Formats: sequence, C-alpha cells, structure tokens
Amino acid sequence: MSTTATRVIVTGKPSRRSLFRRNRPESSADRPQARARARKETFAGYGFLVPWLIGFFGLTIVPMVYSLYLSFTRYNIFTPPRWVGFDNYVRLFTNDPNFIQSAQITLVYVLIGTPIMLAAALAVAMLLNFRDKGAGFFRSAFYAPSLIGGSVSVAIVWRAMFANEGPVDTSLSFFGINLGGWIGNPSLVLPAMILLAVWQFGATMVIFLAGLKQIPRELYEAAEMDGANAWHRFRAVTLPMLSPVIFFNLLLGLINAFQVFASAYIISNGSGGPAGMTNFITLYLYKRGFSDGQMGYAAAIAWVLLVVVAIIAFILFRTQRNWVHYAGDNR
Repeated sequence: MSTTATRVIVTGKPSRRSLFRRNRPESSADRPQARARARKETFAGYGFLVPWLIGFFGLTIVPMVYSLYLSFTRYNIFTPPRWVGFDNYVRLFTNDPNFIQSAQITLVYVLIGTPIMLAAALAVAMLLNFRDKGAGFFRSAFYAPSLIGGSVSVAIVWRAMFANEGPVDTSLSFFGINLGGWIGNPSLVLPAMILLAVWQFGATMVIFLAGLKQIPRELYEAAEMDGANAWHRFRAVTLPMLSPVIFFNLLLGLINAFQVFASAYIISNGSGGPAGMTNFITLYLYKRGFSDGQMGYAAAIAWVLLVVVAIIAFILFRTQRNWVHYAGDNR
C-alpha cells in the first residue's frame, strides 16, 4: 500500500503532495495527445455527417441553384438552356392569365381550407381531451385519414363520391337538395377539394391534443372560481396557453396547402378542370414543365411559389410576438 493511501486511511485526509499532483495543470507533454484526441473526434463527427451532407448538397442545394438558373432561361430538356433574363417572370405577371387564375384559386384554397382544418382539429382535440374511455380508439380513428389522405387511392374514391349520381349527390337528393356532381361543377369542385383537405386533420389534431395535455388544470379551476364560463375559459386560458401549438400548426398547414398536387391531379385527370378551378399552382407548374416542355418557365413558377411561402412564413414569425405566448413570457 502506498504512503498516500496509508495516510488517507489513518488520518482521513490526503497529503498535500497528493493534492498538488491531482490538481496540477496539464503538462505540455499531454497537450499534443489531447489535441490529437479532439481532432480524431472531430473527424469522426464529420464522417458521420458526410452521408447527410452529400444528400443535402446533391439533392437539395445543387438542384435549387440549378433551377434558379433555369428560371432565367428558355429550356425544354432536349436543347441547351438559352438565357432570356427576366422574360419568364415578366411573362408570368403580365402575359399569362392562366397563372393569375391558378394563383387566385390556390390562395382561396389556402386561406379557406387551412383555418377550417385547424378549427376542426382543435374542436376534436378538445373533445378527446375531456374523454378517458375509448380515447385511444377515437384518437387513432381520427388520425387515420391523415395517413392515407394524400394517396392516389383516396383521391380516386373522393372523385367517385362527389361525382354525378355518386354517394354525396344521392344523399343530398334524398333531402331535396339537387346539386348534381360536384366534380364537374366549377362552383362546387373547389369546396370538394377543401373538404378533402379538412378531412385530413388527424395529424394536426394529435399535436393539438398533446398541447392541451400540457395546460395545467389549476388554471381552469382558478378561472372557474372567478366565475368564468366555458367560453371565457377557452378564450382566456386555452387559446393563450395553446398559442405556440396553434402557431406551429398554422405554419405547417399553410405550407402544406400551397403544395397540394396529387388530389388535384387525380380529381381533374390532370387537366385542372372544370374551368380551371382545380388548376392549383403546383399542377400548373407540372403541366408547363412536363406537358408543354417549358422547364425554364416552370422553374420560374416554382421560385415565385417559394418566395410567396417564404414571405408568409416571415410575416408569421414577425407577428407571433403579438399573439403567441410562451412559458415564462412576461408580456
């Protein structure tokens, strides 16, 4: 047994010499080893990042930069791109009424469908929040449409349901409401598309439900003791405490609504009809690029869409300080 260990056992205290050895600074001989070890860990970290970096630059950054270049060219895949400057963008806003109509229809779909979807998701989440029996079953049942809602098969079924003499038309006719097929009616096909988007509120509902579970019950009890009714508790407790979740769902809902494509393509058979009422901007982009072979023009449409979504996201982030309340916020 060493002298230091004997001293610790006998006196209960280590010697001053052992404390000095234990607390002495790292010698210059140990620094190269430490630097080599840190360098090895850094190389290992970058090694694990290499697959992601390859995918990020090869599948995201490079294609985006190339599409930005193509948006200033006339390109049809079969011939080399020819630089035309801002001609594609000028044509979009001054000489393409189909693009203006497509942008208007997309905005209507986004501005009407997203709030209705959020309201439906929040209403169902609040119902499930106050229910214990069968909550798991209903949660799964309401979540299921969001898993299959964007699939081609659901769009085909939706088109059959709202077609002339389909289940929806037959059911409404039974009550004396003769609207005919929604899919072939220019004034009803867009509401049918919005209903399809609202029907897929499952994922948003689950996020709302998780947020509701985090609201302390004491706040509701205190509000109830002060005489607040159900509406006042919802307005003064639920909405402020749930505002970060509302902001998150609103942002994702708007971005996803701008990207609607598969359902519009299937329901309109790729035409964007009737009367261009399902010709959303993503479908119009697809037709210009792959049907008409105007890849440069389609790239310009894609970048306009990206800029619009970025502006909306920027506005939401800038205005969130006025209505989003986070934990520990003293406002």
